[in-house]
Amino acid sequence: MASFVDRVVLHVTGGNGGHGVASIHREKFKPLGGPDGGNGGKGGDVILEVDPNVHTLLDFHHHPHQKAGNGKGGAGSHKNGASADDVILRVPNGTVVHDPDGNVLADLFGSGTRFVAARGGRGGLGNAALANTRRKAPGFALLGEPGEPRDVILELKSVADVGLVGFPSAGKSSLIAAMSAARPKIADYPFTTLVPNLGVVSAGSEVFTMADVPGLIPGAAQGKGLGLEFLRHIERCAVLLHVLDCGTLDPGRDPLTDLDLLEAELAQYEGSLGDLLERPRLVALNKVDLPEAKELAELVRPDLEARGLKVFEVSATSHAGLRELGFALAAAVAADRLARPEPEPARIVIAPRAYGEAGFTVTPNPAEEGAFIVRGEKPERWIRQTDFGNEEAIGFLADRLARLGVEAELGKQGAVPGAAVTIGLVTFDFEPTLGMADSEYSPTRRGTDERLATDTRPRADERLASKKARRQRGDDVFYGEWDEEGLPIYDDEIETDEIEADTIETDTIETDTIETDETVTAESLSDAANDDAANDDAANDDAANDDAANDDAANDDEVTE
Repeated sequence: MASFVDRVVLHVTGGNGGHGVASIHREKFKPLGGPDGGNGGKGGDVILEVDPNVHTLLDFHHHPHQKAGNGKGGAGSHKNGASADDVILRVPNGTVVHDPDGNVLADLFGSGTRFVAARGGRGGLGNAALANTRRKAPGFALLGEPGEPRDVILELKSVADVGLVGFPSAGKSSLIAAMSAARPKIADYPFTTLVPNLGVVSAGSEVFTMADVPGLIPGAAQGKGLGLEFLRHIERCAVLLHVLDCGTLDPGRDPLTDLDLLEAELAQYEGSLGDLLERPRLVALNKVDLPEAKELAELVRPDLEARGLKVFEVSATSHAGLRELGFALAAAVAADRLARPEPEPARIVIAPRAYGEAGFTVTPNPAEEGAFIVRGEKPERWIRQTDFGNEEAIGFLADRLARLGVEAELGKQGAVPGAAVTIGLVTFDFEPTLGMADSEYSPTRRGTDERLATDTRPRADERLASKKARRQRGDDVFYGEWDEEGLPIYDDEIETDEIEADTIETDTIETDTIETDETVTAESLSDAANDDAANDDAANDDAANDDAANDDAANDDEVTE
């Protein structure tokens, strides 16, 4: 199983934003509480951060899919949803972030450097945040935005001051093991080193890092062998050290030929940090502890110095010449550090929208005649936040698009009512709210509560009359059903077989119980009540006549006396 990975493809997704909520405040003695829906929380971001204690991308090789958490939805009583935590991915120093097309997105250099690989979605607004003087009681809320999905390629470029360059089995691993505390794998066969090895070298007061990378062969710049991996790791090195094998017995191999091949490969490599041959280069003639290697080193040294290179005869076995080599490398590294410009803090660039810029474009749809495509950050974001199952939310979207000028621009482009208009992933029919393309837009009063149209409160007698009307409607429901206009529909007949006795009560009289097994209509019940009332009136009239007769008799008696 691989223990070192320097290139991975990472699939990252930001968290979704929480949905806003549509809620109305309910409390005793507050009939007009108003909207109190809270906003949704923000989705989490996926962030790459440099950690000096991480030296490989192995974790992402086993877990290439990384997703942040979603924001929580809002709630009533103005409760906003909680935002999700960001996902922090620790990467080694020197990690370069590419997109699938090869474009460099970020070069992470320095402890704590961060890059947002995928942003979380915004939380949706609740109806409390959408209320204004014209829309006082919205019956809808905005949805949370989905998180951003992205595929990125991570490449690790080792960060070292000195890079060892040489053919396989030239003694590079032995040299770094002799000069530092690094313990790379060492064997007598080519390509023993398959992954970079870093070591820290001290030379007096100077301390620098040295990188041992896989060996180089002809054609490495075109990807032959481990060439590209090798060259990528020395791209950041300030100083290059050519390690030449003076004890090789391979035919056609000698220090001068090896150096020519190495520099030819360095010249062909196209890196993003400049030409490798423009950097300080030193030469280490290795394995001089062997008699024939010592003679060969003394033979080729004048030719190498004639090229302007500093040459050192060293031996990783006997440690001969390593002290002088270490101080020379430290001096070259110190000179490079002094020549580097001071790092500048990252500047926050605010790029406001240009004056007069619409923020969207309208173009004809090439796939359909008479159709149009609207592109822009705002319209596409509004589409993602709209709940298309709510008619009021759709109307609110239409108001926003009209206010932004989308409808007017569609009219100028020749769009007719019914034309297909695509915004983001949604295609709908064009139904303009404007009379003409250049007409002034007036927003509608969507979401207005009729009770808020007046500042006066109903009087006590009005509330009592309303209460009686509600009770009367409840009684009417017993006899019939409501129609679409809110009026009761009475049945022609009411079955009373299951009722043994129906008692008719009024405010002034009590009537006898009507017991019947037959079907009685509502009109007959009303007629019976009217007949009873007529009989009562007749009885009262008779009583009045009797009283009048008695009075007349009394008067007659008085006259007789």
